[in-house]
Amino acid sequence: MSTTPATATVVVGAQWGDEGKGKIVDLLAESFAVVARYQGGNNAGHTVQVGEETFKFRLLPSGILFPGVMCVLGNGVVLDPEVLCEELDELEARGRSAAGLRISGNAHLVMPWHRALDQASEVHLGALQIGTTRRGIGPAYADKAARVGIRVQDLLDTKILREKIATALELKNEQLGFLYGIGRLDAESIQASAVRHAERLAPFISDVSLLVNDALDRGECVLCEGAQGTLLDLDHGTYPFVTSSNPIAGAACVGLGIGPTRIGAVAGVAKAYLTRVGEGPFPSEAGPDASLALREAGGEFGTVTGRPRRCGWLDLVGLRYASRVNGFTELVLTKLDVLSAVEEIPVCVAYKLRDGSVSEHFPAHQSDFHHAEPVWETLEGWGEPIDGARTFGDLPGAAQRYVAFVAERLGVRVGLVSVGPRRDQVLTAEASTTAARVLAST
Repeated sequence: MSTTPATATVVVGAQWGDEGKGKIVDLLAESFAVVARYQGGNNAGHTVQVGEETFKFRLLPSGILFPGVMCVLGNGVVLDPEVLCEELDELEARGRSAAGLRISGNAHLVMPWHRALDQASEVHLGALQIGTTRRGIGPAYADKAARVGIRVQDLLDTKILREKIATALELKNEQLGFLYGIGRLDAESIQASAVRHAERLAPFISDVSLLVNDALDRGECVLCEGAQGTLLDLDHGTYPFVTSSNPIAGAACVGLGIGPTRIGAVAGVAKAYLTRVGEGPFPSEAGPDASLALREAGGEFGTVTGRPRRCGWLDLVGLRYASRVNGFTELVLTKLDVLSAVEEIPVCVAYKLRDGSVSEHFPAHQSDFHHAEPVWETLEGWGEPIDGARTFGDLPGAAQRYVAFVAERLGVRVGLVSVGPRRDQVLTAEASTTAARVLAST
C-alpha cells in the first residue's frame, strides 16, 4: 500500500483557547508557503508582537505579516464581512499588504441578525448563559447547518445577495420581535453595507480547497491554524460551554477541503498554567489571590472582548485528553515566564470523581466533570525572571524540570517553550528526550 506524502502541519489549542497559537503560527509562518485558518470567526483573536509593534488579528491568519505567504480563510470559517474589511483597512494603514489573502467562497457570512440574535439569546438565558462573545458566531453556524446561510460566494452576485438578505430578514425579524421584543432590522441598509463589503472582498475570493491541495501537490508546506481550543470543541469540549465549531486538528480537513492523508504533524499549544473565558467548570482554577496574580502577570484579558480570563494551574488531565483527540506529535508550552514569581507550583495530575475514584483520564460524562476535584502534585518554582533566556539551557534547573515533567507525564515531546511575547523569546526544547536526565537531577 502506498502512502501520500503529507506536508500539512496543524497548530491547535490544547486548552480552552488563548494559549498563544497566533504567536507560534507567526513564528513558523515564514517557513511555510500557505497559512490556512480552518474554523471559527471573529470571536477569537491572535495577538502577535513583532519588534515594538503589536498586531491583534480577529480573522486574518497570523501569517499575513509575511510577504509571499498565501493566507487562507477556509470554508469552515464564519466570516463577518464588516469586521474583515475593518481589519484589512487597519493592516494596510500600518503599511502592511494583504495581497496574499484568499477566502473560500464556501465560507458562511456572519450577518447583523446573527449578532442581534446572539446578544438577545444570551441576555434571555440569564443565569444559564453560556458565555458567548455575542459576535453572532453561533447563530451563523446554526444557519449553516439549517442550510439557510449566506455564503461568501454570494457576495459576487449582487442580485442574489439582495434576495437572500431580504428572504432571511423576513424570518429573522419575526424571531427578534416575537421572542425578544427587538425592533425590525432594515433590509435596505444591510443590503447596501453588504454590497460595499462585496466590492472590497471580491478580489480575495477563491477556490481554497484547490489552492491548498495544489500547494501540497507541489511539495509546499501548509500550516493549518485553528481558533479557540480543544476543550471548546463543539463535539469534544466541555459542552454546553463550548464554541459552535470544531477547533480540533481533524477539523482542518473539513474546514479546508483536504484529505486526512495530507496532515503529517499536529502541534498542540498550551500555556504553562491554564485560563478560561466565560462560564463552565474549571477543576484546576486557582483561588482569588493566585488567580489575580496570574492574570496580572500574564496580561490575561481577551484579545477580542477584553474580558478578564479566569486563571488556574496546569491541568494534565485535560492536556492528556487534548493529546488523544488531536493526536499531538509535539507540544508547545507558552508563557512559562508568568510562573517565575510562584514559589511552589501546583499541577493537576488527576481528578477525584464523585464516586471517590481517582482517574488520570478526562471524564466521559458531563456531570462527572462538573464535580471533579483536582489531585495535585507540587513542583518547585525558580523564583527569578527567565525572559532573558535564549536557549533551553539558559533556564534555571527548576524551570527545565517543570517542562520535562510535563513532557514525561504526557508522553509527548515539548518542542518549543516561550518565555516572553517576542519571537526571540521562543526557545527550542528537546524536553521529551531530556526528561529523564532533567528529572533525575531533582
